[in-house]
Amino acid sequence: MPVPLFTQTVIAFLWDFDRTLILGNQQEPLFDAYGIDGAKFWSEVDGLVDHYARRGVPVSRDAAYLLHILAYVEAGVFADLTNARLRELGARITPAPGVPEVLEALRDRASAEPRYSAEGITVEHYVVSTGIKPMIEGSVIAPHLDGIWANTFIERLAPPGYRERLDVEPGEHPISHLGYMIDNTAKTRAIFEINKGVNKNPTLDVNARMGQEQRRVPIRNMIYIADGPSDVPCFSIVNERGGKTLGVYTTEPKSNFRGVRDLQEQGRIQGMAEADFREGRAAYLWLMDSLDQIADGILEDRGRAFADIPRPPGHV
Repeated sequence: MPVPLFTQTVIAFLWDFDRTLILGNQQEPLFDAYGIDGAKFWSEVDGLVDHYARRGVPVSRDAAYLLHILAYVEAGVFADLTNARLRELGARITPAPGVPEVLEALRDRASAEPRYSAEGITVEHYVVSTGIKPMIEGSVIAPHLDGIWANTFIERLAPPGYRERLDVEPGEHPISHLGYMIDNTAKTRAIFEINKGVNKNPTLDVNARMGQEQRRVPIRNMIYIADGPSDVPCFSIVNERGGKTLGVYTTEPKSNFRGVRDLQEQGRIQGMAEADFREGRAAYLWLMDSLDQIADGILEDRGRAFADIPRPPGHV
């Protein structure tokens, strides 16, 4: 039997960002700062896939809005949009009610319960989003997170032969290319990176073969919280492997509620609640109860493991 790499006592909360930890879209402060009509921007984005297809160029639907942001930079509309500027704008994002307090309340629940703390049970929080990583990093939520999976932009490409050159052009530049790209399907990669502990030990490869007992966070110890059909691949993986799933909705637009309700009726999520995480509200209670269920399961597993150890023979 291989030597265990991890104790498997981590409970991981995986959060979508837009309309989950925040009530609207994270790009709203960006549009406000530059006087852009958000509805017009998204209308243009909706037509981009067909626009490029007519020119024989397939474009990912999830990448379209990122490409359009770069088009606005190139056109001079977002002329000074650097990664640092995106982080500054991220500070203007308004969190959902009860956020970020609920993140610390969940950690405190694990540490304050003697039965859990005695076994080293801890809570970690991760954002898995098709949004913009620098904006999330700049938000008031970021200090409460253990990791962020989201899209990044490169300001200047490394030129040919860059390894033999000194970096003589420090400083900030407007964003110009996509860096790390995460779409709705690629979100599932984050689940397995957390599952295998790649985010904590970069020497591990997410594609490496690894037994379930070797993984840092079993998927059954995960809770995935998100708002829409785009998260179905993640919901499916977490559901199938014994984890917990919560669909959250905002009251505006009303279509958001309908979409989450459809997920519940299709059996794609285990719970459903408004994206209001204040103490005593449905989402708060559901998350706390789910934490307790997973923690109790960890205790039961450890109890069975100790019970299987043979006892030494007694005196005759």
